[in-house]
Amino acid sequence: MGAMSTNEQRRFALVAGEASGDLLAGLLLDGLEARWPALQTVGIGGPRMLAHGFQSWWPQEKLAVRGYIEVLRHYAEIAGIRRQLKARLLRERPELFIGVDAPDFNLDLEAGLRSEGIKTVHFVCPSIWAWRANRIDKIRAAADHVLCIFPFEPELLEKQGVAASYVGHPIANVIPMTPDRAAARAALGLDPEAQVVALLPGSRRSEIRYLAARFFAAAALMQKAKPKLQFIAPILPGLRAEVESLLQAAGMAGRVKLLDGQSHAALAACDVTLIASGTATLEAALFKRPMVIAYNMNGLSWRLMQRKQLQPWVGLPNILCREFVVPELLQEAASPEALAQATLEWLDAPAKTQALQQRFSALHVQLQRDTPTLCADAIQKVLEG
Repeated sequence: MGAMSTNEQRRFALVAGEASGDLLAGLLLDGLEARWPALQTVGIGGPRMLAHGFQSWWPQEKLAVRGYIEVLRHYAEIAGIRRQLKARLLRERPELFIGVDAPDFNLDLEAGLRSEGIKTVHFVCPSIWAWRANRIDKIRAAADHVLCIFPFEPELLEKQGVAASYVGHPIANVIPMTPDRAAARAALGLDPEAQVVALLPGSRRSEIRYLAARFFAAAALMQKAKPKLQFIAPILPGLRAEVESLLQAAGMAGRVKLLDGQSHAALAACDVTLIASGTATLEAALFKRPMVIAYNMNGLSWRLMQRKQLQPWVGLPNILCREFVVPELLQEAASPEALAQATLEWLDAPAKTQALQQRFSALHVQLQRDTPTLCADAIQKVLEG
């Protein structure tokens, strides 16, 4: 079957829900088309998928909805799309369905298709290891196989009876192994000799609300301790007005250089980052930057989440290194004083910073894999199984 299958006419369906999913699906299609050159793909996808000749039955934007209220507002339309898509897939019966991320949309769809005999693969393990341990039953019902972007995930899934493969993390091939700090500083107009702190309070309005005021109050304390420190903060353009008023309130107006997006440039340029827990912490680790991870949220949500936690760590760099290699200051512990002190400690600890950079370089190597080929290998096994 193996060698013969490369020339067969195959038809797979895929759904990718937003820009990040489109990027992942583009990599996936690189591997699948190299394996099966005559492959036809249909479903819902974005520009990178369309460039592969993918046929999108609905525009991808219909699924790219963030935030509870927005989701509720669009719920009827999204549920309608899922019903129609499922009915069409059951009529046309592609050989395989691949859900790319978007677990809230894809897992139910996969479970429905799988119960009718269509093989299913889910690409990117939903973050059960953080807070959503209750999702594991859903994944077990939905997916014949899960393609994982973190090396610790297949073991977690297999313990729960879910077949899985590690295929590497795509971002590890985008971020250079040795980032060019001098070039990033020149591009951002920063003093090449100054000590620079990057403040990354998150990209969602709710994160800005809970974290930015603390981050800016911490920056004011750091500036008092080290007057020559420079601060940069990458901000989504739509949140600039909100951020500027928070800076004003902290007495830091004009003292933090706000960047439109450009989080990668900020991470390349800085000496240390004070950063909200989330994907950006992994990017900071791949830029080999010491960091202080903070999180703060609604008190009730926090208590509910704590009960569901499967591991002692919240930040991705710590989860991946299996120990607290960088400090995590969560909820009440994320006071401006504690954040300022933990951040300043990195600036006075060159040996500790160097050891951390070596850990992060090893992590970078571990996450760099030939993702397209590994995905195609795993999918071929599912088809032959």
